[in-house]
Amino acid sequence: MIHYGRQSISQTDIDEVVEVLKSDFLTQGPITPAFEDAVSSKVGAKYSVATNSATSALHISCLALGLSANDWLWTSPITFVASANCALYCGAKIDFVDIDTRTFNISPLELEEKLQIAKRDNKLPKILIVVHMTGQSAEMEKIFQLSLEYGFHIIEDASHAIGGKYQEKYIGSCQFSDITIFSFHPVKIITSAEGGMALTNSQEICNKLQLLRTHGITRNPKLMKKQNNEFWRYEQIQLGFNYRISDLHAALGLSQLKRLDKFVEKRHYIAKRYNQLLDELPVITPYQNPKCYSSFHLYVILLDLEKINKSQSQIFDLMKSKGVAVNLHYIPVHTQPYYESLGFKINQFPKSMEYSSKAMSLPIYYDLSDENQDSVIKAIVESIN
Repeated sequence: MIHYGRQSISQTDIDEVVEVLKSDFLTQGPITPAFEDAVSSKVGAKYSVATNSATSALHISCLALGLSANDWLWTSPITFVASANCALYCGAKIDFVDIDTRTFNISPLELEEKLQIAKRDNKLPKILIVVHMTGQSAEMEKIFQLSLEYGFHIIEDASHAIGGKYQEKYIGSCQFSDITIFSFHPVKIITSAEGGMALTNSQEICNKLQLLRTHGITRNPKLMKKQNNEFWRYEQIQLGFNYRISDLHAALGLSQLKRLDKFVEKRHYIAKRYNQLLDELPVITPYQNPKCYSSFHLYVILLDLEKINKSQSQIFDLMKSKGVAVNLHYIPVHTQPYYESLGFKINQFPKSMEYSSKAMSLPIYYDLSDENQDSVIKAIVESIN
């Protein structure tokens, strides 16, 4: 079976993890801060806080920006549920902004129209989570200008996008946002097995993230309420969580980071080859904004179902029967039963619904061979005819 994504683990990766296993610290040692520093340095952000998942990073980022009950958080319907769930973890209210039909990211035009209505109704969002779908950046400069006008914070959910660029700067620099989130799940560009990271250019936000990640506990005498000289003293000064990443995971992530550009380069090679091989078929290949350099976490095509004369479900089943595990990224969040129970209606965001009814994610990962890719194309041809 050729899967839509998978990790690439080298002997060097294994050796780095084994080195930590032999060391004094399996967690809360020197490797996690080294990983944080390396990612910050790579993408051009001042501070970074590693966590046990991108979901955890999203949660504490919302809390660090003050999201609470009666606040609104907006995001895209075309994302993994974590981008929306993090609002509900904070007791806040959630809403969605429909997508741009070319990039599958939040549409700045849809956003501006929704903001105008929200301002009139006194329901402006406190936070907008901008998802960089498939690894291609959203139109961050336009969205940032709207944030200045309407007064909301921006979190970039760049779970797909480490190694990608916007306006020639690495995604993660936080040029147009308060916080950027990366994911290091095995199917992502680089992996730490499980893990995530929040990056920011604000020392204040970084301090809050670090506290929230570790139970709200500090050993910094400057932050403690009770002054003393005991080296073993710690204080819990707020309610936090156990969202730490271990040094084992950080070691894998740090090793993988050294191959980041190589990984993204290979994905571009695969995407370019797909573009050529799919050129004569009744599908739409991914649009690439000239301002962006995608990390190509996903390669999503849109099926021209009228020409194909088969349903999306039939094509998925046929592809699987031919040994290719394609996927759908994503079922719109607002159509999930839990979100329907909150009052969302299935056709509320028509562009997202149209997209999800035609989208199909093809295999793309570092170790995908030309022969594998040829098998994928052969399966597509046989499935749509």
